[in-house]
Amino acid sequence: MAKFIYLDGNIVKKEDAKISVFDHGLLYGDGVFEGIRAYNGRVFKLREHLDRLYHSARAIMLDIGLSKRQMEEAVLNTIRANKLKDAYIRLVVTRGVGDLGLDPRKCPKPTVFVIADKIALYPEEFYTKGLDLFTVSTRRNLVNAINPCIKSLNYLNNILAKIEAIRMGSPEAIMLNKDGYVAECTGDNIFILKHNTLITPPTWAGALQGVTREAVMDLAKTRMKLLVKEEIFTVYDIYTADECFLTGTAAEVIPVAKVDGRTIGDGKPGKITIELIREFKDLTRSTGVPIY
Repeated sequence: MAKFIYLDGNIVKKEDAKISVFDHGLLYGDGVFEGIRAYNGRVFKLREHLDRLYHSARAIMLDIGLSKRQMEEAVLNTIRANKLKDAYIRLVVTRGVGDLGLDPRKCPKPTVFVIADKIALYPEEFYTKGLDLFTVSTRRNLVNAINPCIKSLNYLNNILAKIEAIRMGSPEAIMLNKDGYVAECTGDNIFILKHNTLITPPTWAGALQGVTREAVMDLAKTRMKLLVKEEIFTVYDIYTADECFLTGTAAEVIPVAKVDGRTIGDGKPGKITIELIREFKDLTRSTGVPIY
């Protein structure tokens, strides 16, 4: 468990990492965040995560107050303080302390904190046997209401879908957009394979521009020579796909065996999915920003 937290320029003990109840991140979900992984003493895709964090902040007119280089050092120092080589890092920037109104101008200084800890999102058997997923009734937020490219602290849309998944006995769920097309899962991006073509929903359809998603798309194109497309599809396309898998920083690459009671392919992790898992693990072992 994490013993030390970065909080507004200082490394403090976990029990001393406190923020105000007037912080707008708590009161209104007004802020942005990143989930990042470190493998074998290297932080995977750290600069890509920081780029996305700063893009999200710019989109909501939030001045982080630190340069990307300073933020990189904050992340690395937090991991070092906890003496970790393999870690899950949660980087959060809130609007900061204000009053009880909505006005962000009343928040003069953002709150920045970094947590470095361990994570195991799914049991190992799910990676060898595949997930059993369901499509939920909770629709993905409208793109022109909250753009999915903004990785904001307001995750209630995803949590409501997660609650449905839990009630169905599944650890993850598929969310559709307002038009009935597949958008993403509650915390992961989704891919299907059809006739050696890898397809994932575009961001304009409601999908987050995932860092792991981008890495997997690049691996599929450059190392496996697959045709990769970002295009809309329906749950029917999942039911009839040759393979299906999810991607995410915490989940990495995880196969899907069933969706809404329909067996995907032969009901086992497909050969392309297995190869992508292998390629992704190789990538995480061989690249990243050194911690020490």
